[in-house]
Amino acid sequence: MNISQKRSTSHLTLVHYIGFALSCLILLWFYGFFDAFVLSSKSALAWLFSAWNPETDYEHGWMVPALSAFMLHQVWKHARNVPKSPSLWGLLLLVIGALFCVLAVRTQQGRIAIGALPFLLTGLCWCYWGGRHALRCAFPFFFLWMSIPLPGFQQATVWMQLLATQGAYWAASLCGVETIVEGTNISSVSGNWDTYSVAGGCSGMRSLMSLIMISTAWGYLAFGLALWKRALLALAAIPLAIVANAFRVSSIFIFAEYVNPAFAGKTWHDWSGLIFFFPASMLGLVVLHSILAGELPFFKKGPRVQRRVQKRMPQEKITAASPKSEEEATQSRVERHAGDKN
Repeated sequence: MNISQKRSTSHLTLVHYIGFALSCLILLWFYGFFDAFVLSSKSALAWLFSAWNPETDYEHGWMVPALSAFMLHQVWKHARNVPKSPSLWGLLLLVIGALFCVLAVRTQQGRIAIGALPFLLTGLCWCYWGGRHALRCAFPFFFLWMSIPLPGFQQATVWMQLLATQGAYWAASLCGVETIVEGTNISSVSGNWDTYSVAGGCSGMRSLMSLIMISTAWGYLAFGLALWKRALLALAAIPLAIVANAFRVSSIFIFAEYVNPAFAGKTWHDWSGLIFFFPASMLGLVVLHSILAGELPFFKKGPRVQRRVQKRMPQEKITAASPKSEEEATQSRVERHAGDKN
């Protein structure tokens, strides 16, 4: 490579990084400082941060960008040696993202603006690093969709409340606690404790969404498993959350029946999710991952030891070969004796 070619290459590299920096600044301005939402009083990120509240059951939303950044770090560890091949095909995703941004501003919908962000980030990656890098980074970028509160999401809590009530009724009956169910209200047959109501906070919907977030990231990071196994890990959050929440609610009735109603209705109710629900759900994911990986927890298969076994000659061949060897030895002794005489 001559001097002029080196100068042109360095010039292209400089333009490459300047363009990438300007693109990032434009994204930062639009999402962080352009007040186009909530009656032109909040930016897209400000709206998103304000939407992570108990009313939307998305208090776990801050964990989504953190997990997305961690997944990008893992992708970079596996793809940093992949050669870069910038392509203008990334402009297609940039145009789609830009159209969503225009639609978001026109409709005053912050959800649409946040939904456009993965298209813009993946398009930038495609333009400046190439399709292979964009494909690897696409999932962590689109994982950000899980931080967007869904409209009308709280309406599903009614179904979850009824499911949690029925599950808690059956789980409590297994422990000898007889209860009466009326809708989402559960009372004791013995009258040892007052009627409990399975409210929206006890439906498990908030825990379900946070567990889906964790299991989806878990399935993506399980690089050693097949694609269908990773998808199964992500979907396992739904039955795990329902079963674990039913046992958590039933544990309140069990404590009220056998321990203390005041302790069960206040202290255990407030701390059972942290002490019981999430450890049980995470243990379920660990067991499922171990089974899919081909080994059970605490019963890990050790490495196979290969031993070499020497083949023994059959006894018949040994006995057949021994006379021949004796004859040869005798013949050699006779020949040496004859040679000495000569």
